[in-house]
Amino acid sequence: MKRVLLIGTGGTIASQVTEDGLAPELTSRQLLEHIPAISGICRVESLQLLNLDSTDIAPRHWLRMVRCLKNHYDEYDGFVITHGTDTMAYTAAALSYLVQGSPKPIVLTGAQKPIGFDTTDSKVNLTDAFRVASSDMPGISLVFNSKVILGTRAQKTRSHSFAAFSSINYPLLGVLREGVLLPYIRQSYTERPTFYEQLNTKVALLKLIPGTDRALLNFLLERNDALIIESFGVGGLPRYNHREDFFEVVRRWVERGRLVVLTTQVQNEGSDLGVYHVGHRLKQTPGVLEAYDMTTEAAVAKLMWILGLTADRAEAERLFYAPVAGDLLWPAVPQE
Repeated sequence: MKRVLLIGTGGTIASQVTEDGLAPELTSRQLLEHIPAISGICRVESLQLLNLDSTDIAPRHWLRMVRCLKNHYDEYDGFVITHGTDTMAYTAAALSYLVQGSPKPIVLTGAQKPIGFDTTDSKVNLTDAFRVASSDMPGISLVFNSKVILGTRAQKTRSHSFAAFSSINYPLLGVLREGVLLPYIRQSYTERPTFYEQLNTKVALLKLIPGTDRALLNFLLERNDALIIESFGVGGLPRYNHREDFFEVVRRWVERGRLVVLTTQVQNEGSDLGVYHVGHRLKQTPGVLEAYDMTTEAAVAKLMWILGLTADRAEAERLFYAPVAGDLLWPAVPQE
């Protein structure tokens, strides 16, 4: 029987009602008490790493998860990480860059309602996660509402319902039906995983709205090493009738060594800067990258990982366009 380590980090799944609302208070050991049937799936041991609302999860906590996985990797056949839903897609993406090529399953899961509630999705999600962690599905995945989602493609798309997560621009890795895992796609892996333990968190995100003040670009680029701009449609920057338009602000900052990534606010099908005049000239600007079909969560985590490895802009661009864990399917740029 497979040995699986349950790593608790808090979240709704471990929450209880308090005077100030739901707060994570249960330990991973207490979670297991609610699902005794797990003993028929695998041998489980538990470890309480954090006990946080996922709103409070930060990149330093991702690195703690990586160190925990690294320290215990040889002891177990698979891993389940319980996590709050609000930032779980960011954590799944981050772990996909920080733990690459794992032949063992590393599964994130959580719930929309606490495990102690009568109507809860916690027990199903957690049981399904253990089934996946006991399988031969390698790499980082997110298991929720009977779906197995690639770590770099998960996104929370519903705030209340049990079908909280979707796989963006990528098919499901598998599904679970009546307690049976039906795998569709098997991630690539290496004999041993590569662990990374450095991040550069000076990455910012700006979501454009009609009339956005370009001073926001200056503010964010002055204080960060990289900026992701969620633009409209297939991508582009506004051409307001100002002395200096958005493009000139971006051009000036990339000449100083900053990285700027253009992505789209549209959930599906990705960006394509070359379609319209407002985006075309960006494609010719060194230091301006395009996210194509990547999720925003993956773009954020990937930039933090890349900038933790190198300050060389050419190398950073190469790494950004090099697919990792299925994060990028169609960059229309030549690959060396």
